[in-house]
Amino acid sequence: MCTAATYKTKDFYFGRTLDYEFSYGEKIVITPRNYRFDFEYMGEAKEHLAIIGMAHVSDNYPLYYDGINEAGLGMAGLNFVGNAKYGEDLDDKKNVAQYEFIPWILCQCHSVKAAKELLLDSNITARPFKDFPCASLHWIIADKEEAITVECMEDGMHIYENEVGVLTNNPSFDKQMFNLNNYRHLSVKDPEDTFSENISLTRYSRGMGAIGLPGDLSSASRFVRVAFAKLNAVSDDSEQSSVSQFFHILGSVWQNRGLCEVAPGKFEITIYASCCNADKGIYYYKTYDNHQITAVDMNKENLDQDRLIEYPMINEGSFIFQN
Repeated sequence: MCTAATYKTKDFYFGRTLDYEFSYGEKIVITPRNYRFDFEYMGEAKEHLAIIGMAHVSDNYPLYYDGINEAGLGMAGLNFVGNAKYGEDLDDKKNVAQYEFIPWILCQCHSVKAAKELLLDSNITARPFKDFPCASLHWIIADKEEAITVECMEDGMHIYENEVGVLTNNPSFDKQMFNLNNYRHLSVKDPEDTFSENISLTRYSRGMGAIGLPGDLSSASRFVRVAFAKLNAVSDDSEQSSVSQFFHILGSVWQNRGLCEVAPGKFEITIYASCCNADKGIYYYKTYDNHQITAVDMNKENLDQDRLIEYPMINEGSFIFQN
């Protein structure tokens, strides 16, 4: 289970949590402009936009979970198990394998508008990467102006305008958005006493305007909670304040070990949380045991080379003693 969000101050920020019971050995991976992609159906791409994101690298191929490109476009894939259904190979469409969908979009699209135009003539297929299983995903694609959700289901591909700029997992995005109607009473302000004209009720605590905000770990509840946190978040325009606030937004849905048992003795946790400054090309992240914000700046690398640049995640935290 995972959660993705967007945020905008002076710059545009994009990121997600990856919630699972084990890690695949993911790394922060920069794909330079001249790395050669060999797409399953669309052939070689020898020159393209540079990408930075989180990926598992296998046989020198970056299997991206999320990332941004140098034009400021962000994209993430989140679990959509039970709903995701990919198409068969079609001669009249631009076929793209599910595992290469993120780099296929990020290597050529400068904006959500360009991605939407490309998707109108595209078909995502279930062709796997080598002997890896085909992941059941849906995606959020976002820039500083707009965001969309892409879902491939039994009845075809759906492209939704994502006005809240967040995504979790099941149910489908249209149902997640409809569910927000059940929480239209939530407020960051003190609630009015509308219970009855015949009795006066007392506000006994701060934060009572958010009574009813779901606190469980389900994807539907996380969607509501992170949307409420993101849409009401306040920070100044500085990088430190913006990045800090973004991680607080994702912190509203952080998964703690022991609360979500997926098998005897195995628990889902937030393996990492990311925050990308899409305007500056910086990938910030935290891990379950390392709460220090760590960063990789793609623009400090040679983006014209043809080899992947990889940075292992720093998973171990440290304590700072003041005495």
